[in-house]
Amino acid sequence: MSRIGKKPVEFPADIKVTVDGAIVTFVKGKSTRTLDTMGNVGIAVEGNVLTFSSNSDEREDRAFWGTYRALAANIITGLTKGFSKQLEINGVGYRAAVKGKVLNLQLGHSHDINYDIPAGLEIIVEKNVITIKGNDNQVVGQTAAEIRSFRPPEPYKGKGVKYVEEHIVRKAGKTAKK
Repeated sequence: MSRIGKKPVEFPADIKVTVDGAIVTFVKGKSTRTLDTMGNVGIAVEGNVLTFSSNSDEREDRAFWGTYRALAANIITGLTKGFSKQLEINGVGYRAAVKGKVLNLQLGHSHDINYDIPAGLEIIVEKNVITIKGNDNQVVGQTAAEIRSFRPPEPYKGKGVKYVEEHIVRKAGKTAKK
């Protein structure tokens, strides 16, 4: 039985939630987000509380119940607080800069990497830390993963792009023959 699906999702008064069949729409100011449940769960809005219910006791329906509840909670969190990820660049000559809607990365390749910033995201570069902010958790995380994939950290010197909270396990280098 899903424990996550049972929890009601409370939302502030400045967010307007409407249910149209299987589609839930969240509106705050000019930001609008939708969640299509594809009819897999029951949805009810009472005051400032959004609740989900399972269609049956089948394993797949219970899984959808918890998943859609978590997705709705993430949308509300994104509209109220927002999400952010921080990446750290380590390495001699490794740099990043934002030029308009493009993130320019110099990561030791023979060429600069120009990464187009997705709509709805804000990227800030301070010294060697890249901060990615936005109201969609999936887009923020995917963007951070794509930027990290350009030069993942290597285990010998720790050079590359890593998450700020990530710990790189170092390996010993070659030892001299005795």
